[in-house]
Amino acid sequence: MAESTVVSDQQRSGSSQTALSRGPYIAVITNRSTNLVIRGFMLFSIGVFLALVLNLLQVQRNVTLFPPDVISSIFSSAWWVPPCCGSASAMIGLLYPCIDSRLGEPHKFKREWSSVMRCVAVFVGINHASAKVDFANNVQLSLTLAALSIGLWWTFDRSRSGFALGVVIALLATLSTQLLVYNGVFQYTSPDFLYIRSWLPCIFFAGVITMGNIGRQLALYECKLMSEKIHQD
Repeated sequence: MAESTVVSDQQRSGSSQTALSRGPYIAVITNRSTNLVIRGFMLFSIGVFLALVLNLLQVQRNVTLFPPDVISSIFSSAWWVPPCCGSASAMIGLLYPCIDSRLGEPHKFKREWSSVMRCVAVFVGINHASAKVDFANNVQLSLTLAALSIGLWWTFDRSRSGFALGVVIALLATLSTQLLVYNGVFQYTSPDFLYIRSWLPCIFFAGVITMGNIGRQLALYECKLMSEKIHQD
């Protein structure tokens, strides 16, 4: 009886020492609920940052025009644009790995941070081209951006679920933008397709693919931490 008590005390002591050696960071980061919140906040922050930077390009080239009374930031953007983009980015980034898990098709194509950063760079380049590069007509611009957006998906994603989600979300985002323009929230300087620019769905599609890749990479990082914790236990 005394020996079993001693063994039990030693086991509890060993467990306590192991927990202390791991530190509170591992205990927090490997909690699924906490990690979900962390991922959501990171995706939201990335979305807000990209919205500020990319919207600055559009405003500087007079592609989009906001009423003077709603311009309230140093980035010449309406106050509601960054939070909306951040919320959409968090939703997309959390949805992509969830869909992969539901379909039982984990995404394994180019799963490293260097690939994700290149994807972000290409997305910024596509948005930059829509604002800076002059084309002969809108049709040529729209076809070029469509090819670049599909090329981005093929280079950094190649999953059927990623393509389908990108198309669906891009169409919904385009419809939402049309409603905002129709109600006078903002406007495009040279609309050529139902109050908006015809290339807008291409930008939305590329953005969805980009945020989906970031979300997948963050989820993969979480899985690695969980595996390490299980291995240590």
